[in-house]
Amino acid sequence: MKNTIIEESPLSKLVFHNTRSAWFWLVVRVYVGWQWLIAGWEKIHNLAWVGKDAGGALSGFVQGALQKTGSTHPDVQGWYAYFLEHIVLPHASLWSHFVAYGELLVGVALIIGLFTGIAAFLGLFMNLNYLLAGTVSVNPILFTLSIGIMLAWKIAGYYGADCYVLPYLGVPWHGGRLFNKKQ
Repeated sequence: MKNTIIEESPLSKLVFHNTRSAWFWLVVRVYVGWQWLIAGWEKIHNLAWVGKDAGGALSGFVQGALQKTGSTHPDVQGWYAYFLEHIVLPHASLWSHFVAYGELLVGVALIIGLFTGIAAFLGLFMNLNYLLAGTVSVNPILFTLSIGIMLAWKIAGYYGADCYVLPYLGVPWHGGRLFNKKQ
């Protein structure tokens, strides 16, 4: 069998690999990060999310999602409703903290450009869970932008902390200066 290399398109190279597109990804990254930062900030300052009533807001959200399961074309699929009812709802206070601080940390990481690809993936994962719970809002937009950030992770963090941190730490397939010191 012959090894065939399929050349990447010039547009793809420009958008996902060329530093000339880094300004575009900076704007996208900060926008998505700001959306997460605001959402997390509001939650960590709300007693129903992380205060004495922690879990109350999330329980209400989950109950609303569970009501969207009963029709021929439900907004929430049965397997996800099972997860919400049997895993999230009994531990709503814990999950409430995960959601609030997770949103805040994803927002901060994206805004400063630290571990951009990982932060975008975690944000995408949260958007996916909101969508699976039957909530549309801004989630499809943030989900789509996060896919772009993940595909352009090297360029999306070019104007950010990744430019300094990743050469030092490296990536899983190639260690950075920290791990490649000569003895």
